[in-house]
Amino acid sequence: MNIDTTTLHLQLPNLYLFRRVTQLGSFQATADALQLPRSSVSKKIAQLEKQLGLRLLQRSTRQLNLTDAGKELLVITDSLTDLLNNTAKLTEQAQAKPSGRVKISSSTIIGQRYLLPLLPHLKHLFPDIVVEINLDDRVVDLIELGIDIALRVGQLPDSSLVARHIGTKSWACFASPNYLKHAPKLDKPDDLTAHQCLIFRHQKLTMDHWHFCSPSGEIQTLRITPSTASDDGRTLVELACMDMGIIRVDPILIQPELKKGQLVPVLSQWHHPDAAPIHLVCLEKNARSRAVNEVWHYLSEHLAEALKEASKPC
Repeated sequence: MNIDTTTLHLQLPNLYLFRRVTQLGSFQATADALQLPRSSVSKKIAQLEKQLGLRLLQRSTRQLNLTDAGKELLVITDSLTDLLNNTAKLTEQAQAKPSGRVKISSSTIIGQRYLLPLLPHLKHLFPDIVVEINLDDRVVDLIELGIDIALRVGQLPDSSLVARHIGTKSWACFASPNYLKHAPKLDKPDDLTAHQCLIFRHQKLTMDHWHFCSPSGEIQTLRITPSTASDDGRTLVELACMDMGIIRVDPILIQPELKKGQLVPVLSQWHHPDAAPIHLVCLEKNARSRAVNEVWHYLSEHLAEALKEASKPC
């Protein structure tokens, strides 16, 4: 008899049932233990025997006896019990305490200012979760880099990712008081042509078009000739604090510098006409581990609170 090995995996439940019958000694005891009708147990054993083409049990009115084939099958399927026990242990461990690796990606400043301060409490709640942080101002491929959770600014393309809106990004211009003390006048956007300007630039993006909305509502776009450029947002903030020029950045990302007076707003009457959503993105729920799911819910709540607090007027 030719056995279709591609369908043997369908007999795994029946193999488990066969082993329980041999352990408990009867169809009725097995049916009682598994809360099944006795006829179902008998039928499934018959299905297994038909699939294998082997007689596994000799039935009598008083007892069941294993055939030679049944005894051999019992030996070679012994690892099935270990497999089920180990699976049960894995499930128990996962339910008891979330553990494993969770990789989080964010742009540099927002990660430094708002993500990192949340990690001590997160680790206190979930000490067995290993958190890996990727801070990069470039948009990275989550799947390629094995990233579980990411902070993203702007509209997101349709994808298999789940996104939760946690804040709003805006833009404004700032400079250090000492830079402004020695710099030309700055009353309107056109005056920027006479100033040192700091811009963000990497291989795929150059943010050298600055948009402004006048007090009367007119939109103006100015192409900036940079004096200095960097692919790291933190570097640009530090350069602005070192009197190197004017930076365009989200005010919520430079709260410490504003409170210390290291940076002050310029062109305040000419605000940026647009805003962009800040999302926390993650894999779909059925693709997440329990550790990822716990971190996702924690960050969704606490990052939203932190960004909301930072957006309040000083």
